Amino acid sequence: MYKIYSYRVKVSASDVDVNGHANNVCHVRWMNSAAVEHSRANGWSPERYVELGSTWFARRHTIDYLAPAMEGDELDIQTWVCEWKVIRSVRKYRFIRISDGIIIAEAETLWAFVNLKTGRPTKIPTEVSDCFFVTDSPKP
Repeated sequence: MYKIYSYRVKVSASDVDVNGHANNVCHVRWMNSAAVEHSRANGWSPERYVELGSTWFARRHTIDYLAPAMEGDELDIQTWVCEWKVIRSVRKYRFIRISDGIIIAEAETLWAFVNLKTGRPTKIPTEVSDCFFVTDSPKP
């Protein structure tokens, strides 16, 4: 099991907006990809959630942008689960520019566990929660 998962991306030309840096939509896409890959690494692929009949739906994303990500920048997106409740979880992210170690963004997502048939929140099964560590924010 991974307590803190590291997901790497390289900012491409298509990620850059008219302001000359990675668009905010890219950050949300990268957050989602990091969360999916962390879950997969801990034994829970999207397909396995479908077999279970429930999966995660994002309820809220919060991002604090601290520095721009530019075309060609390689980013290490660290992600971890910091809170579990009965039907929800909070996942945090830290975006680090690899070339200089600067934290360019910090973020979090509130995830709800949802029954795929009813579309309603449902209790997170122990078989899911047992596959993830809950940890406070790691030191930068």
